[in-house]
Amino acid sequence: MIVIVAVLIVATVAIAAIVMAPMIAQRKLVFEASPDAPCPFGPGIAWLAVKCDDPLRVAEALGLHDLSPSNWNSGVGTAYDPELGVGRVFVTPPVDGWVFAIGAGLPLPQGAGFVDKHSPMMLDLAARFPDVQFFAAFSELDYFAWCRSGSGRSVRAFAISDSGIVLNRGRSTREERALGLKLYELRGVRGRRGDAGGELLMHPTEEHVMRLAGHWSVNPTHLATWTGDQDQAGSTRLGSGYVGLQPAEWRSERLRKSA
Repeated sequence: MIVIVAVLIVATVAIAAIVMAPMIAQRKLVFEASPDAPCPFGPGIAWLAVKCDDPLRVAEALGLHDLSPSNWNSGVGTAYDPELGVGRVFVTPPVDGWVFAIGAGLPLPQGAGFVDKHSPMMLDLAARFPDVQFFAAFSELDYFAWCRSGSGRSVRAFAISDSGIVLNRGRSTREERALGLKLYELRGVRGRRGDAGGELLMHPTEEHVMRLAGHWSVNPTHLATWTGDQDQAGSTRLGSGYVGLQPAEWRSERLRKSA
């Protein structure tokens, strides 16, 4: 009797799985795709600014998969969502000739103990597009970064965390110096000198990152008031982009210690 009951249970589970499988397969996230106006972003996120007017081309160059059409409101909301945003990147419609890729999972410049996933991504994009910029502003972690590549090479790359400078490649740009971003270490220090007579270092802020983005491409916190790319009637052009899953190779990896 017990054997018969067990067989019936197994058969029931199997039949249920067959019936439910198509329903489960159809449960795919659907993002609002009706074209809308740009939404601001920037704080607490990482993003790329790519000189291009085709979001699909940028998404494919990044290796994103399972692409779904998405408008600004849905895409930016997804990028910031603590659950939906995990592993997802929103590629925006163009803004003044720039396409953004927004997501906390974009490869960040990391310390020497990690496999470098950031530089290969930037160099690959720089071989495809004339200007590629990366920014990150995570105030809660005291982590800030800005990088710029073009014509197949790295022009500038800088990142800092609460433990100090993570990456400093290339010469400081004119735009950085114009913001007072020369050296970095101690936050809130201005116009003071160290014991040895050298200039004390200053930690950048979220505002610095946004202003630098505005000098290099577009300040994303100002998109709510953006009035570019208007149609013949003088109205801001509405648009939609794509949300996609990031490639597996972006996952953070620690370097293996040799024996």
